[in-house]
Amino acid sequence: MDPSPEQLVAEAERAGAALQRVRAEIGRTIFGQERVVELVLSGVLAGGHVLLVGAPGLAKTKLVAATATALGLDWGRVQFTPDLMPADIIGSEILDQTATGQRAFRFVPGPIFTRLLMADEINRASPRTQSALLQAMQEHQVTVAGQAYALPEPFHVLATQNPIEHEGAYPLPEAQLDRFLLQVDVPYPDKETERRIVVETTGMAEQKPTAVLDAQGLIAIQNLVRRMPVGEKVLAAIVDLVRSARPGASADPRVNQHVAWGPGPRAGQALMLAVRARALLRGRLAPALDDVTALARPALVHRMALSFGARAEGLDVEGLVDDLASRAA
Repeated sequence: MDPSPEQLVAEAERAGAALQRVRAEIGRTIFGQERVVELVLSGVLAGGHVLLVGAPGLAKTKLVAATATALGLDWGRVQFTPDLMPADIIGSEILDQTATGQRAFRFVPGPIFTRLLMADEINRASPRTQSALLQAMQEHQVTVAGQAYALPEPFHVLATQNPIEHEGAYPLPEAQLDRFLLQVDVPYPDKETERRIVVETTGMAEQKPTAVLDAQGLIAIQNLVRRMPVGEKVLAAIVDLVRSARPGASADPRVNQHVAWGPGPRAGQALMLAVRARALLRGRLAPALDDVTALARPALVHRMALSFGARAEGLDVEGLVDDLASRAA
């Protein structure tokens, strides 16, 4: 039996209050990155994976740890390097021998068997190792020697990527990028925030976040996000935006001339879920057009690529998406 509108409102109010506490706990250790925290939580509440792009030293690892703690999730960190093998992530089979001499293979799970996996510097691993995450991110299971092993629920990948380090890096393929619900750019802090960081993180004691939710509580909120209503104007804006960024279907000549490949239907799915999650984080029961505009860049930029000529002319995909979003909304 579907809940009544009154029950849905009450459930959303309880979830909103809990999420405010989650943000407050993350804010105990992550300073001045409110937008980044909101986008990461939007991606997780929408049930997806998030790619964090930023220079070294911007507390991306600490953000992942604080998020996992506040949400009450167990988490693991894998440092991606050129010599990392797929078995180092998903696990492998080993041959056991009993006291009677009988031999049998036994699966030893890898670090991917956790609820929140931090894939640190994911673009430093080889394409073969990167592809080991594809099945896990899409199907929430891995296959070893023909046997499927389910991952814990919920399962999320928060990956980091250094935009300035090209030496020894392997760009993520389009299929891998498309698995990430959002791409979040992590900027440098402003002066006041940097002063606070220097003062509060170099003393004897440092604030630590505490758990607000647990795995089942997070799953309940994720289910609530999928039940949130979406107005016809917001739905139309999402569909129009995604299609306007696609060569051949766009009315913008810049897209048809300069975009090599555009976002597929998964981009619309990502926006549909993320705008609901952002609305809930902001205490609203339904998303608005402002949510579509705010999430256009994180949902689309990693699902598009400009032609070589466009890059030579100085056209950037971020500005193009912002223009398309302002028209759609």
